Amino acid sequence: MADRMPPTGPVIDDEVLAAVAEGRHADPHSVLGQHADGSTGDGRAHTVIRTRRPLADSVDAVLADGTSVPLQHVGHGVWAGAGPFGFTDYRIRARYGDEEWTADDAYRFAPTIGELDLHLIAEGRHEELWRVLGAHHREHWGVSSGMRGTAFTVWAPRARAVRVVGDFNHWDGAGHAMRSMGGSGVWELFVPGLEPGARYKFELLTSGGDWIMKSDPMARQAEIAPATASVVSESSYEWGDGAWMSRRATSNAHELPMSVYELHLGSWRPGRGYRDVADELIEYLEWLGYTHVEFMPLAEHPFGGSWGYQVTGYYAITSRFGSPDDLKYLIDRLHRAGIGVIMDWVPGHFPKDDWALARFDGEPLYEHPDPRRGEQKDWGTYVFDFGNPRIRNFLVANALFWLEEMHVDGLRVDAVASMLYLDYSRNEGEWLPNQYGGREHLEAISFLQEATATAYKRNPGVVIIAEESTSWPGVTAPTSAGGLGFGFKWNMGWMHDTLQYISRDPMYRAHHHHDLTFSFLYAFSEHFVLPISHDEVVHGKGSLIRKMPGDHWQQLANVRAYLSYMWAHPGKQLLFMGQEFGQLSEWSEERGLDWWILDQPSHRQLAEFVGALNRSYRATPALWQLDDDAAGFEWVEGGAAAENVIAFLRYDRDRRPLLCIVNFAGRPHEGFRLGLPAAGRWREVLNSDAAEFGGSGVGNLGGVDATNTPWSGRPASAAFTLPPLAAVWFTLER
Repeated sequence: MADRMPPTGPVIDDEVLAAVAEGRHADPHSVLGQHADGSTGDGRAHTVIRTRRPLADSVDAVLADGTSVPLQHVGHGVWAGAGPFGFTDYRIRARYGDEEWTADDAYRFAPTIGELDLHLIAEGRHEELWRVLGAHHREHWGVSSGMRGTAFTVWAPRARAVRVVGDFNHWDGAGHAMRSMGGSGVWELFVPGLEPGARYKFELLTSGGDWIMKSDPMARQAEIAPATASVVSESSYEWGDGAWMSRRATSNAHELPMSVYELHLGSWRPGRGYRDVADELIEYLEWLGYTHVEFMPLAEHPFGGSWGYQVTGYYAITSRFGSPDDLKYLIDRLHRAGIGVIMDWVPGHFPKDDWALARFDGEPLYEHPDPRRGEQKDWGTYVFDFGNPRIRNFLVANALFWLEEMHVDGLRVDAVASMLYLDYSRNEGEWLPNQYGGREHLEAISFLQEATATAYKRNPGVVIIAEESTSWPGVTAPTSAGGLGFGFKWNMGWMHDTLQYISRDPMYRAHHHHDLTFSFLYAFSEHFVLPISHDEVVHGKGSLIRKMPGDHWQQLANVRAYLSYMWAHPGKQLLFMGQEFGQLSEWSEERGLDWWILDQPSHRQLAEFVGALNRSYRATPALWQLDDDAAGFEWVEGGAAAENVIAFLRYDRDRRPLLCIVNFAGRPHEGFRLGLPAAGRWREVLNSDAAEFGGSGVGNLGGVDATNTPWSGRPASAAFTLPPLAAVWFTLER
């Protein structure tokens, strides 16, 4: 007859018991929970149940049928009991003096993450990473019944042990040690009964033997800064933007109007959250006629003064303004109002806060280990290890998270130049050349190509926009042709040249006419967005109106003329909040916009002009249908430097023209003759000098009649009245 099974099952090595009890065992489920362990003398299967209940006076396992199995203490607070009851659902009842506690056992559950997911994670090819890593409130089955709780998974390949700590265990993780899922580097634990809203972190035992506490890299919600815990989050939001998403999937952004209002949510209307800002924001954007709003980063970040550009939670919606579902509500409402949403995305670097991504498992993991590639000294941040497939996966999946989970229509990728060049902002000897001895960051280039290609493949109709300030070729060329694959690139050269031009007194502009015209030489070399962003109205640069010369009337006139030129120039447009009504003071994230200035008629008229500008732009396909085609543009007058005048034509696909004339001189020009492609009535559709916008009222009321009088090589011509510091747009009546 076979030896009978001891009442506590097989003997476990004391060191193993100690490691399990202290939460430093890499596979606590191999000891705790229920296990088949041999047979009794009559051949019946024997099952052993082990649980960790330190300091208990007695412990029982209460089986699904109500049977109570007494457990015995086998060492270090671990209790065990065996019997022929087979695998079953059970709970643990423990007595501490006069107190009795019954709770489910986290170690009786199978893993919540599947083998295919683990394989894709190990390969760095899991495009929906947010669905499997992090904290997910869900139902998980035991033996015969389901149980709701929270599944925790985290990637920490060099940790010796990982524990979950939080409110639910009084921040003592010894009883919630996670199991290693093998070579994937993933750790897993299902905590039954744990509901959304619970705060948590991960405790990791480093290879050096130290315990460190980290927020969850995949958390979808976090505490409000300066608190740093992650929060178990569950979405119950039901989207209502199906029509918008269907149209998006079949659209081509290059052939559609795009005028973008850039917004810092915290200082647009201070104190407003995602939900309570929706009505006011939509009403304002509709009044101004914008097609899109671009939010500065809304991923979690610890320091408000970073404006969101130092991210600690790439998948966590910042809790400053509400929950993830609250942001979904805002995006949904914007979509239903016909307004697209672009989000700033910062994959180039991350801060060194010791509770976040930095040295995540005690060693460089998300960051490159060599400081010559892994640190960005200007910003005091770490640089991602773009050559690691798992890190690239983390970032590519994050882009998809924003586009798919949050329904964002586009990403503006911050600081692309810092990723492209190994010597970016580095002195000689401070950077490590690539394998060919060059300065190009080959791994980062590969990452950007993977991110853009994957985003467009999975989400047709979205836009990925590069903030790229150099002459790197092919930023918006397809990856199949060796390009970076972006949809658009910020035209920083245009911004620099034209702001330099417009800030000069009209008396001296004639000597700098090339600043106004140079951008047309390369306007179709990439797909461009013309940005007047937050970067141009901070750090002593002053607001847009304060860059303008002259008295207050002239400053307002300059702004109207400049924006008219900008909206007519090939490319899409972006304007930072407050500039649409001529905010005088420089922007600061610490206070709201100077909304009171809209009570002044001249500033309200400027905002109304921006609305008229956007409506004229949207109604004129010549200004956006052929943005990426030189056939959609013709010079009419580019050399009138002495007069400070430029004039050009934009065409739509049907060759219907729009004529834009801008007079950057401080005086009007009467009878200014220009050659035109056809005779007929050219109707004035926009005049930035109109009295209704605060101008002097000079213009071409009713339009002008062009005759078949050749001029400057064109078959027809007309004489125009050009108001001072103003732009006029004309369409040809057929």
